[in-house]
Amino acid sequence: MDLAPVWDQIAQNVRAVPQSGLLLGAVASMAVGLLGSVVLRYSPFLGRLLRGLSTLGLICILLLVVLQLSRMDSRFDLAVPELGMPEQIVAGGETRVALSPDGHFWLKAEVNGHPARFMVDTGATLTAVSPDTAEAANLEPRRGGIPVRMRTANGVVAAQMTNIEEFRFGNVEAQGLDAIIAPGLGRSNVVGMNLLSRLASWRVENNTLILVPKAANPGSEAPER
Repeated sequence: MDLAPVWDQIAQNVRAVPQSGLLLGAVASMAVGLLGSVVLRYSPFLGRLLRGLSTLGLICILLLVVLQLSRMDSRFDLAVPELGMPEQIVAGGETRVALSPDGHFWLKAEVNGHPARFMVDTGATLTAVSPDTAEAANLEPRRGGIPVRMRTANGVVAAQMTNIEEFRFGNVEAQGLDAIIAPGLGRSNVVGMNLLSRLASWRVENNTLILVPKAANPGSEAPER
């Protein structure tokens, strides 16, 4: 049995630990709890205090995880600006996107003013940008973001959460949109369901993708090619 792939996966997970503030916080809280259990024998007050701090730390981390997971689905939308997570807003007018010869729908978009092409992927939970696009658009990894692992042709890679201040295509404008910086995408970018689910509707008619924001302006259409 070849154990090399297993050890490679373990090594990748270990290297990803310092990149996750939430994971480091959870490990630190559990360590404090273990220390409290040891100290409890000699100093009950200090031991209980350390275990209480450990429990409080784990509860706070769980709350942060729940808040961030809720942002991936518009049905559980929570805007928490004080935690550095702005409200995700998608508004504008109807936009139509013609089917490309490769069988996909591609958008000519702007990420914080930087032009980039995005493929619409209804199977993707989150919008994803390549490292090149992230660098050009000045997207910074979110501190304390949920660890994200992506399976690519080259194996499982670590992706980092980020936030797009302004994302435009056609007549649609999104603000505060969550995304991931995905090294496995190469030069590609993907629009995921966290944007599509915030539209009033989206459908395909005659090989044309029709995107209608909740604040759509009647009669305002912008074809995408």
